[in-house]
Amino acid sequence: MTEPTEENPSEKKKAPQGTTASALVAAGIFLSRIAGLIREGVFSFFFGTSLYADAFRAALRLPNALQNLLGEGTLSASFIPVYAELLEEGRKEDAGRLAGAIFSLLFTLAMGLVLLGVIFAPFLVSVFTPGFEGERRDITITLVRILFPMTGFLVLYAWTLGILNSHRKFFLSYVAPVLWNGAIIATMLLFGWRMEQDALVIALAWGAFLGGVLQFAIQLPWVFRLEKNLVWTFARDMKERAEVIRNAIPAVLGRGVVQVSGYLDMILASLLAVGGVAAIAYAQTLYMLPVSLFGMSVAAAELPELSRQRKRGVEILRDRANGALRRMYFYVIPSFFGFLALGDVIVGALYQRGEFGRPQTILVAATLAAYAIALMATTATRLYNSTFFALRDTKTPAKVAVLRVAVAAVLGFILMIQFEAVTLFGVTFGPGIFSHLAITDSPNPVFFGAVGLAMGSGIAAWLEWFLLRRTLAKEIGSLGAGLRPLIKLFAAALLATAAAWGVRLLLPPIHPILTAGVVLGAFVVVYFPLTAAVGVEEARGWFRRARRLLP
Repeated sequence: MTEPTEENPSEKKKAPQGTTASALVAAGIFLSRIAGLIREGVFSFFFGTSLYADAFRAALRLPNALQNLLGEGTLSASFIPVYAELLEEGRKEDAGRLAGAIFSLLFTLAMGLVLLGVIFAPFLVSVFTPGFEGERRDITITLVRILFPMTGFLVLYAWTLGILNSHRKFFLSYVAPVLWNGAIIATMLLFGWRMEQDALVIALAWGAFLGGVLQFAIQLPWVFRLEKNLVWTFARDMKERAEVIRNAIPAVLGRGVVQVSGYLDMILASLLAVGGVAAIAYAQTLYMLPVSLFGMSVAAAELPELSRQRKRGVEILRDRANGALRRMYFYVIPSFFGFLALGDVIVGALYQRGEFGRPQTILVAATLAAYAIALMATTATRLYNSTFFALRDTKTPAKVAVLRVAVAAVLGFILMIQFEAVTLFGVTFGPGIFSHLAITDSPNPVFFGAVGLAMGSGIAAWLEWFLLRRTLAKEIGSLGAGLRPLIKLFAAALLATAAAWGVRLLLPPIHPILTAGVVLGAFVVVYFPLTAAVGVEEARGWFRRARRLLP
């Protein structure tokens, strides 16, 4: 193995490590997610849970297969570990050739699939949203044809993310989606007041396309600055390219299974009453906030370092993984309690206006609570996958994902029909034991089948967590955040939830945003001091940083 060059040690001194790197990722994700929440708030104002909301949500999901199969997840599993190791070994010219070869391959595949998606949009809509008929189906076809090219640019964005992350440049990659969200928000604010919903949703798709182009283009100057040895070639004779492709195959299969899971959810959701697809999307936007901020940020920051240190022993991998889990759970456990007990407060503050009323708030909050069941499992799974990828094992996560998808589909359907009757192939299933919960005394009746789908997904996520954890423990040893730290975090979160509920009961009727600010503020004010008092290092770190800012 080639010795590192002289500049690598200085690079490491300047490079963000551990919690700093994950904080940079989290900061970028936080800003992009805040932009996403603003986007969702504006979207809910103009579209609510109408058929146009369903159509836009479905149209975003269909071409998303392209991004899932060739984008960040696959490159994290296959490209980043190999590329980061080349940089660590000082083989900069080889790293540049590999980066160029992977871009050439991605560009060719992405553009070919975009063309097929545009041509076969009617077929895709018929297959994956069988419950869509009439105008809801027609508008979805039009939107898919606009959004497929957008997704091609998002695949290329994932390549730039891989380059920057491997060079320990994290913030820009994860804040870039702000541009995508910003383009969508600007479109709605510019045209929402003068267009009907059918025309506005088309304009919205074009705004999303422009945002995808901007999200990719903003990173190119930094890529060219960092990777000065970039060579545009297919490099078919390069063994590292062959290794990336070899590792990518099971990763693509695994991502394909994840995509199948998403499509199954969409197929089932399309059978629900109008608004079911939109309700799931609103809930997932909130659910993915802590998953991205506290799960993906840590996993993404750890992957290049784990890849660099792979040959130094499994003890390093285990220690880093366990430390990362403790950092994750400090934030994820209170998020779980917040979604479960205060979901309607959060949803009401973000969405309850315009076309989005109190019944819709209840539906989305209940769906969010069902998803929250799996919050700890989903975030930990992100880290477990990164550790497998660093070990050059992309097969195990793919195999486990297959089982999770099967379980989620079966349980999702069984639980869905307990809340709402659906018709499939001319056969009516349900209504089940919870169908009486439907809100039918409003202008837009609300049914709760989306809650059953979310519950099935959550149970399957815990199965995936268990299988990945057990297999990984055989490779690197015992995994976990530790029983005592978990007890402290659960106790503090439970007391913070009780305090927040007490404040909520004492509040007079006020605007949902003010209610959320006061109630969630009470939660934070109780949780952070309690965890610091019982010795949780993450909380004490926050107080140390706060004291340094004081005069």
